[in-house]
Amino acid sequence: MNVHSFFRRAMLASAVAGTVALAQSTPLEQQMTHAAIRLPIAGDIAALGGAREWLNSPPLTSASLHGKVVLIDFWTYTCVNWRRTLPYVRAWAEKYKAHGLVVIGVHTPEFDFEKDLSNVRRATKGFDIHYPIAVDSDYVIWRAFRNQYWPALYIADAQGRIRHHQFGEGSYEQTERIIQQLLTEAGSLDLPRELVSLDPQGVEAAADWADLKSPETYVGYERAEHFASRGDTVPDRPNVYMAPPRLSLNEWALVGDWTIGADAAALNGSSGRIIYRFHARDLNLIMGPAVPGVRVRFRLRIDGQPPGIAHGIDVDERGSGTVSEPRMYQLLRQPGPITEREFDIEFVAPGVQVFDFSFG
Repeated sequence: MNVHSFFRRAMLASAVAGTVALAQSTPLEQQMTHAAIRLPIAGDIAALGGAREWLNSPPLTSASLHGKVVLIDFWTYTCVNWRRTLPYVRAWAEKYKAHGLVVIGVHTPEFDFEKDLSNVRRATKGFDIHYPIAVDSDYVIWRAFRNQYWPALYIADAQGRIRHHQFGEGSYEQTERIIQQLLTEAGSLDLPRELVSLDPQGVEAAADWADLKSPETYVGYERAEHFASRGDTVPDRPNVYMAPPRLSLNEWALVGDWTIGADAAALNGSSGRIIYRFHARDLNLIMGPAVPGVRVRFRLRIDGQPPGIAHGIDVDERGSGTVSEPRMYQLLRQPGPITEREFDIEFVAPGVQVFDFSFG
């Protein structure tokens, strides 16, 4: 399952979850105190004992969390959908910690490099995350919750019962109201009733949903779609790929000597390109060096020209950038108006692995 593709699953699940959790026919507080309790939500905070490691905290258990309202946030550090929810989770953790809320991030990796604890530590620090992180590289907690999405929020009351979940982005006001209600039920006094007011920037800014017409696209053959290079895919072996004369919307192609693996494509030659015809404000690409410590330079074009003011935070106006570690790179953030464009990235040295495109 494409578990972090919000186009096909997470956004639909988010809407369904919100409708089920809070029926629209009754007042908000009544919905949260009665309808939410009846939800048959999977999950048991005792599963936190399956964490391989803990960051920012000693291990937390269901006994140590008794009496606390607990928000569990499933994430993986390359997921742009989760990155756009992070400002709210950070704000709730800080605002309500003195009132009995414990926020726990459960890092369950999608790609193998996300199992590397040093990468998770670097991401946790770089994203300014100070709440506890349970490292779930073996999917123990994920399976216990029967979870399928990044991001996914589960909220437990002071008795450890899962009372609410939210899959995908959005519903921030609803989620914060539920946090407030459960804290009130737990006996919290002088609880602030105003909601957090945020203006996220950079990668954390909300997607431009109105102009978003390109889906998350995996590069590895197990989940790749709309691959348009001439000839057939040659799995797990070097092969020289060529671009077709023209790409249709959301088609993409490799150019040069690449090895396409299950999760990623690795460049073998001294240079190679990826072309993608897309329609979105933002274009992001998960990639990294095949050998840790190696730096691979790249340059990109949009409709054959340097990006200029449309460059992302990991690229300059000329389109130049460097792959230095495995992570998501923001390559384009276009000013309006947004139209169908052709993206072209050229790597000028071998040794890069490319995993996944995402858009916003």
